[in-house]
Amino acid sequence: MKDSSQLFILLKEIMLPYVSRLDCQVDKDDELSLNTRHLAKNKKPLWFGGVQVKKNYVSYHLMPVYLNPELLATISPELKKRMQGKSCFNFTSPDAALFEELAQLTEAGFRDYQKQGYVESH
Repeated sequence: MKDSSQLFILLKEIMLPYVSRLDCQVDKDDELSLNTRHLAKNKKPLWFGGVQVKKNYVSYHLMPVYLNPELLATISPELKKRMQGKSCFNFTSPDAALFEELAQLTEAGFRDYQKQGYVESH
């Protein structure tokens, strides 16, 4: 992967609309991490997600799909192929269609967190 920084920026842009409603734990050139203000059973803030540059790919983590796998019911086979584990999507190159789908999934995840009371509704 020759330009992970550009790929990171594109994926980070999907997460940026939620920064003002969440707590930004990490915001570096190669990592973004967002928490809710809801304390989980372990007394730590519930993680919403983030973007992270790895050695061979850029990871997009979206915790709402871990807590509510039903959010994944309508994702495309192409996006499903990018999944590693239960809430992580890995990319080695930009893909506008998949990034749009990921943006919609992120919005659905944010709304689901609101519905469950993990994020305040405005």
